[in-house]
Amino acid sequence: MKITPLDIRQKRFETAFRGFDRREVEAFLELVAAEFEEVVKENIALKEEQKRLVSRLETHQERERTLQETMVTAQRISEDMKAAAKKEAEILLADAEHQAEKIVQGAHQKLVQVIEDINELKRQRVQFESQVRSVVEAHLKLLETFAPTSEQERIEDNVTFFAQQKKASAE
Repeated sequence: MKITPLDIRQKRFETAFRGFDRREVEAFLELVAAEFEEVVKENIALKEEQKRLVSRLETHQERERTLQETMVTAQRISEDMKAAAKKEAEILLADAEHQAEKIVQGAHQKLVQVIEDINELKRQRVQFESQVRSVVEAHLKLLETFAPTSEQERIEDNVTFFAQQKKASAE
């Protein structure tokens, strides 16, 4: 059974011969009741404060759980983003290497074509020089046949001079 301050105030003792001084007992009971009432009020206030603090603690614990979940989610997203960025970088690098191979292959093909063109031009040059030489020799023979000897020598000197210049420039 719980004792309340009212129980203490209402408590009456039987009187006995040579008992305690009634006023003194009642004053003490009143004092005990007042002190007990203060203790009960303080106990109630502390219980309410405890409930309030427990409620705040639960709120903070819930926030902490939410923050932890958020941090885990953020970390997972960060790792996913890193993995995606790495994969994208690898794809870009592979694409760049492929493009570089295409460029190098194209340049090699152009080089081969230029070399072939140079060889063809050299062949054409040799053929042209041979044709010019044939024409010059044919004209020289015509001149020898129709030109007088002194003029013929002069023409031969000129033709020889031009043939040597042509030969010198060809080399």
